[in-house]
Amino acid sequence: MLRSGVIAKKIGMTRLFMEDGKQIPVTVLQLDGLQVVAQRTLEKDGYTAVQLGAGTAKAKRVSQPMRGHFAAAKVEPKRKIAEFRVAPENLIAVGEEIAANHYFDGQFVDVSGTSIGKGFAGVMKRHNFGGLRASHGVSVSHRSHGSVGQCQDPGRIFKGKKMAGHMGSVRVTTQNLQVVRTDVDRGLIMVKGAVPGSKGGWVTIKDAVKKPAPSNVVYPAALKSAMAAAPAAEAAEGGENNEG
Repeated sequence: MLRSGVIAKKIGMTRLFMEDGKQIPVTVLQLDGLQVVAQRTLEKDGYTAVQLGAGTAKAKRVSQPMRGHFAAAKVEPKRKIAEFRVAPENLIAVGEEIAANHYFDGQFVDVSGTSIGKGFAGVMKRHNFGGLRASHGVSVSHRSHGSVGQCQDPGRIFKGKKMAGHMGSVRVTTQNLQVVRTDVDRGLIMVKGAVPGSKGGWVTIKDAVKKPAPSNVVYPAALKSAMAAAPAAEAAEGGENNEG
């Protein structure tokens, strides 16, 4: 069943040491006040989804319509907003906060973010071209791409031709990254390997689409309200048992 993803902030990269002595490079992603801001329902919108907000924004830096949007949801203004399609039975109530144990150790996820912009780049850097020959008549244009067209027919450059141009600063999804460790108290998710984007950038994390759904994922999500209610329920049960 399709469930919500999360919005996270990329803190940076580090490494974790495992019990067997191996070290694993990980990217640290942080959930910063991740709350449900709105719902999308079949009756009203024609599809089912949850709109999440993360981070904090000053009220003066939020537009008037968005202030009203956050006020209706009774949540503080958020820095980043994203929408996740979900199954109708996995809708989450507005105002609920999602915890880092939404994902568990060993689970595979897809992470999407905006890649680091490199500016204008040539074909050797941008597309891994080999360049022209180092000698035998080649002058000045050793790093150029060479001929790009045909003759009079078709007499034009095909769309999508690999050429020099703006590199990076595009939406990139890295698939099948493994969650190595989570820290619920600090809201951290540590993922094996690199994820798109720069430090401090926002990314979205979803269950991997090319892996089978794990049997022990939490539906509809790992909510902080449910985590707070669990110890209270256990304490109540313990009191009843003591009385008996």
